Amino acid sequence: MFRRLSGLFLFEGLGRFALRSGVVGDLATLGEIDADAGAIFEQEGLFLDLPESHEFPLAERRRWKECLAARTTLVAVDDSSGPIGFAAVGRKDGEAYLAQLSVRQRFMRLGIGSALLEAACEIAQAFGSRTLWLTTYNHLRWNRPFYERHRFVVMAESACGPELLNEHAIEKQWLPSPHERVVMRRKLLAR
Repeated sequence: MFRRLSGLFLFEGLGRFALRSGVVGDLATLGEIDADAGAIFEQEGLFLDLPESHEFPLAERRRWKECLAARTTLVAVDDSSGPIGFAAVGRKDGEAYLAQLSVRQRFMRLGIGSALLEAACEIAQAFGSRTLWLTTYNHLRWNRPFYERHRFVVMAESACGPELLNEHAIEKQWLPSPHERVVMRRKLLAR
């Protein structure tokens, strides 16, 4: 599907994209990418009708900004289209947490999300995490199966630390279909 060459990922028929470290100035671009990617949730009937000034989107942007400042955000950049996706890696309970993974719709299903996710795992390992945690939807045909293909497994809430439980509770409070939210974890290889 893709091959790596000097930091670039080459795709047949797509051209090239590179993964670069995000900077704080990328925050607005991350929001644009996420809004574009989020439209697929609306196609499944999941509408997040919260104003930008609401505490949930404000907290989300704050997490992204923290990841940008920590240099734990990767941005996928296409030769002709500019930024097309990103992965932001934070921390919860002392372990790595995937704060967000988003790819613009027209670039979905081309391996970019996979490349971002694998690179996020490398970031997590680099700062000493043994696991990478995330939260997602259980019932959407592209969410949980995507992460399972990348060796993530659904975890019981009893396996989660207090920070992750709090994040999960906030998501279930504000996101649509709260009963479908799950926590997943991938064990990372020891370095």
